[in-house]
Amino acid sequence: MRHNFKNLKIWILAMEVASDIHKLCSDFPKTEQYGLTSQMNRAAVSVSSNIAEGSNRGNIHFKHFLNIALGSSFELQTQLLIAKQNNYISEIKTNEIENKIVELQKMILGFINRLDQQGLSS
Repeated sequence: MRHNFKNLKIWILAMEVASDIHKLCSDFPKTEQYGLTSQMNRAAVSVSSNIAEGSNRGNIHFKHFLNIALGSSFELQTQLLIAKQNNYISEIKTNEIENKIVELQKMILGFINRLDQQGLSS
């Protein structure tokens, strides 16, 4: 079964998180441009990119890409907490974005479970 990624709620939320992260990182110290800023932006882009890439594959392959997206989301969550630990962002902003990431993780896991229920065809 093929999916139009632009219609997937997980992709829409992943794009929102990526935008939030991009804006957030623009205020990080310039010394982090090639460090944490770059890593966070890459991880955020990876989530939505893997959802999109996997959406045109069969369920087995789509699940693989969703698992990569999920891994990237955990990586991003960790990097967000490192940014907070280094006082680059407020606790309020951290909680706001972390809540979106956690919601996205739950949605991706739910999507993977639905694909499992449909059977691993294709």
